[in-house]
Amino acid sequence: MTQSNPWVSDPDDPTDPTSLPLFAGDDGADTDKPKTGRVRSSFSLGEESHDRPGYIHAVDQPRSDDDSTDAGRGRQAGRSARRRKTGANAHDGIDWGLVAAFRSQASEQLSAAIGKDRTLDEQAQEELGRSIILELLESEAAEAVSAGRQSWSLEQQDDMAEAIFNALFRLGRFQPLVDDETVENIEAYGHDHVLLLHSDGRIEQGPPVAESDEELIEFLTFLGSKSGSGRPFSEAQPRLHINLPGGARLAAACWSTNRPTVVIRRHRVRDTDLRELAATGMLSDLQADFLEAAVKARLNIIVAGPQGAGKTTMVRGLCASIDPWEKIGTFETEYELFLDEMPRHKRVIAFESRPGSGEVGINGRQAGEVTLDELLIDSFRFMLGRTIVGEVRGPEILSMIKAMQSTAGSISTTHAANAKAAIRKLVTCAMEAGAHISDGYAVSAVAGHIDLIVQLHYQPGAQEGTDQEKRPQRWISEIVSVEPGEEATGYATQHVFRPKFGGPAVASVLPEHIRGVLEEHGFDTRAFENERRIHGGESS
Repeated sequence: MTQSNPWVSDPDDPTDPTSLPLFAGDDGADTDKPKTGRVRSSFSLGEESHDRPGYIHAVDQPRSDDDSTDAGRGRQAGRSARRRKTGANAHDGIDWGLVAAFRSQASEQLSAAIGKDRTLDEQAQEELGRSIILELLESEAAEAVSAGRQSWSLEQQDDMAEAIFNALFRLGRFQPLVDDETVENIEAYGHDHVLLLHSDGRIEQGPPVAESDEELIEFLTFLGSKSGSGRPFSEAQPRLHINLPGGARLAAACWSTNRPTVVIRRHRVRDTDLRELAATGMLSDLQADFLEAAVKARLNIIVAGPQGAGKTTMVRGLCASIDPWEKIGTFETEYELFLDEMPRHKRVIAFESRPGSGEVGINGRQAGEVTLDELLIDSFRFMLGRTIVGEVRGPEILSMIKAMQSTAGSISTTHAANAKAAIRKLVTCAMEAGAHISDGYAVSAVAGHIDLIVQLHYQPGAQEGTDQEKRPQRWISEIVSVEPGEEATGYATQHVFRPKFGGPAVASVLPEHIRGVLEEHGFDTRAFENERRIHGGESS
């Protein structure tokens, strides 16, 4: 489903900086009142640009205040078209040094204003930022005219305003790349080696995202400081993980890598369900029926797979089968599920862990740190019906198991190559809680509380071949049931859906201990048995 992106400018929003009078060719700047702290631009159109169609002197352009006229409608259409530019060429010709200088001035003025009025919310700060950007550009335009320099065209004014606003409130030079609906992931290996991974499998060289590695580090530090409760990025904290509006996630590293490295992952599919995912080929209709019944039957499910396999998307699809009025708690290191923003879910509490800052205290932790483990323990007071953990990475698995004991029907994700490897991974995570956790206890805890492992397959697209061959492939490769047993391992597994070469898994064996409860919640076991016979029955 296509979702609106709050990071894309709204062409009908009168407060958007590109819809303000300056960008419609207003020549009302007061040249008799010079402003302090202005940036002097070295920007020039050049001789060949002067007579090029569409490039005009902003101060000489006649305009009508009535956008219902032909001229007004044309001007509005032109501004809307320019604002829709995204991707690698969206900001060709921008003077990025000037943008950085304007951002610095705007940031100082905005910070001073916020210091005087602490009641300004995020929207009000952005409105104020737009007016500050307008004043700075008006001042610059007026100075250019009085000095006899050539003024900017409407398009250049629009682009400068958008670039400054993005640098101050959004993702700077990353923003037009994130706004490109065809881009799935963005990878930056330093400021000037940028790759755009498209949803159709293409990999394209992108434009630089900064003028130097130092400038990229500075901007990432700025992003971290204004995200949520603030996430430090420095030599002492060489990792940065933040969620971005619109469902994207940014991960950055520096000082521990040879150059500052950034990966932005976009989640194009947000408010979805198992039926819609089945239509994409990610799973079969029978698997969708099975998983829908499993969620309603409150089985505890782990979604496993490699990076990029669609684990978060699958969790959203599973959660769509939960009763809309059931109380859900989500637990993530960076917000990514966004169930609380989906109309289908009426009662969601979204928890996010928080890194600490400053020196490590005598307890071995930094001030302000809040871990997933602590959030899960605190959640027992919130009377949750379901516990959804974005990803199990370490000892929080024990707290999640405690949550499973009081709120059946939990869902979580982990990285693993196959279903059995996922079990071993969870056992290892449990043992990371400390020496007091034995292997036997960890195994019994995992095997006693996890019912199903849903394993996802991911195959990157080829760089050559047909369009289908270039497109990345994702599907459920196996669904495995887990229960205590087998003295050698401490757990027993059974392929409910076994792997099939080249596509989603096929029916294998439906364990008796879950057959009845699935039938009670609408699963057609006869359809399962039919598919099992067609594909040769039980796996080896």
